[in-house]
Amino acid sequence: MTGPPFTWDLPYAWPRTPVLARNVVCTSQPLAAQAGLAMLAQGGNAIDAALATAITLTLVEPVSNGIGSDAFALVWDGERLHGLNASGRSPQAWTPSYFHDGLIPSRGWNSVTVPGAVSAWAELHARFGRLPFTSIFEPAIDYGRNGFLVSPTVAAQWARQVPAMRSQPGFAEAFLPGGRAPAPGELFRLPEHAATLTTIAETGGQDFYRGELAAKMEAHSTANGGAMQATDLAAHRADWVDPISVDYRGYTLHEIPPNGQGIVALMAIGMLAHFDMDSLPVDSADSVHLQIEAIKLAFADAQACVADIDHMSVPPHRLLDPDYLRQRSALIDPTRATPVTAGRPPKGGTVYLTAADAAGMMVSMIQSNYDGFGSGVVVPGTGISLQNRGTGFSAVPGHPNVVGPRKRPYHTIVPAFLTRHGVPVMSFGVMGGFMQPQGHLQMVVRIADHGQNPQAACDGPRFRWEHGMRVRLESGFSAATVDGLRTRGHDVAVVGDTDTFGSCQAIWRLPDGYLGASDPRRDGQAVGL
Repeated sequence: MTGPPFTWDLPYAWPRTPVLARNVVCTSQPLAAQAGLAMLAQGGNAIDAALATAITLTLVEPVSNGIGSDAFALVWDGERLHGLNASGRSPQAWTPSYFHDGLIPSRGWNSVTVPGAVSAWAELHARFGRLPFTSIFEPAIDYGRNGFLVSPTVAAQWARQVPAMRSQPGFAEAFLPGGRAPAPGELFRLPEHAATLTTIAETGGQDFYRGELAAKMEAHSTANGGAMQATDLAAHRADWVDPISVDYRGYTLHEIPPNGQGIVALMAIGMLAHFDMDSLPVDSADSVHLQIEAIKLAFADAQACVADIDHMSVPPHRLLDPDYLRQRSALIDPTRATPVTAGRPPKGGTVYLTAADAAGMMVSMIQSNYDGFGSGVVVPGTGISLQNRGTGFSAVPGHPNVVGPRKRPYHTIVPAFLTRHGVPVMSFGVMGGFMQPQGHLQMVVRIADHGQNPQAACDGPRFRWEHGMRVRLESGFSAATVDGLRTRGHDVAVVGDTDTFGSCQAIWRLPDGYLGASDPRRDGQAVGL
């Protein structure tokens, strides 16, 4: 039988050994990965494993997600790929005039759109789950009641966010025991979080949107000047969607359609298809420059066009039109960095996890509060920390992404999936705000053009385009690459802090099982049985 199209070399300074097994779970926190593995050991499938992992992450990695997060998922059910958009919409009261200057605050209740993660758990389980819904909550409930030991990585992230979050309503009571962030190795308990998960489990998520938990959220919102009402929560729905895709070197990259930014990765990879990338050395200035220029053009279009899909004037298929992407690729000069603007298409702090089982089901799922602890708001007595996705709206009048009632904002979190000739190859994602589509692009180029295995592709140094000519590089790039990019006109800085370059988790399908890879930039772990 034909083997995988990559070498098994691990050439970078911090390699992790990939995990090979018939059932695999990968995520950014070991306790959560093991919660998912426990579901597989109990006879559950990849959906049960993914959901137990996601629910446990709301407690053991609270610096990035919570019960009040949003979520997206791509699911290969053994025959076809399904997409789920469980991002929330804005409160009914959020008209453009509600915010006097058009700008939405980054913290507090008036940065919160309706949280969608709970609906994702319920929808995914109802359609694909095998174990009882209550079973997938058991590991997280146990950690809430009895506590878990905080890792050095999570403790450092927690402490960094305290100054911005301390004053937000309910935050200190939940997340600053003794008036401070937990230290590494310290036991942290949040029994009210466990109680809330118990209620969600027993009601199939309904209480969160239409019951006592919804009433508590409304009361806290009203008491703190927020617009969110119980009627906004009750109006929420998660939507099953058809993924969007682009072909590249014999592979097909799949993403969730807008309001997410996965389309950025698709546009960029569609532009790179017009260059002979595999002839360029991996991590070279020639290769990295082309990737940066493609990402810049893709983001220019996305920032002009991407919004709630019901409000987009340019539908996704126009942005992905092959002729349009060829025209955009012609703007890329291999010898120099250039300013970019949006084109004219033809008319017509996040957690990621992935799981796969022996029966062939694969799940790519992402869940996030957005900016670390998100809004900073925690509903008293519930452990519900809330995202601040409202800050994804545009303040530009007339923009398709301008704030409006019951509207989804531009969303940064995007799961990804790779197929080849209609057969599943890899479920993967790279958490990290606007880094995510850039990480997707870099992973695909490393694998499809340079023949790297998924673990090496996770380990390799990354670039992060920020704006204009400004690019940040991880320190793993050679001096020749750094100098080559500067010579081409990029404003380059080499950054030692790896936290802002995303964290990847990936599962590659083998003939008789899977390869699981976890990014060394976080506490992540790939586990299998």
